[in-house]
Amino acid sequence: QVQLVESGGGSAQAGGSLRLSCVASGYGYNRYCMGWFRQAPGKEREFVSSIGRDTITRYADSVKGRFTISQDNAKNTLYLQMNSLKLEDTAMYYCAASSTKSCIYNYWGQGTQVTVSS
Repeated sequence: QVQLVESGGGSAQAGGSLRLSCVASGYGYNRYCMGWFRQAPGKEREFVSSIGRDTITRYADSVKGRFTISQDNAKNTLYLQMNSLKLEDTAMYYCAASSTKSCIYNYWGQGTQVTVSS
C-alpha cells in the first residue's frame, strides 16, 4: 500500500524559503508521476508542480522561477524547494503520486501547512 508523508511546512516571512519533503513507501516499480498541490482556505486544490518518470518537471505559472521540484529515488523522497515566498503561497500543501502513465494522481498525503506572513 502506497503511503505519502509530507514534512517541512511551517511559517516563513515573505521573501523567505521553505523546503517540503514527501517520503513515499510502497511506491516503486509502478511509479510514474509525483507532484505537489496546494489548497488555500476557501479555494479549490490547485496544481503546483510535478515531476515525471522521465524527470521532466512542470510548474504552475504562479510558482515558476521560485519553486523547484526534485526527487531522490534512493530515499524515495520528493522535495519542493520554495524560495521568494509570497503571502499568496499560504496553503496546505499535498504530495501526490500516480501509478498510471496518464499521471492521474491516485495517492495523496495528509498535507503540510505553509503560512507566509509579512
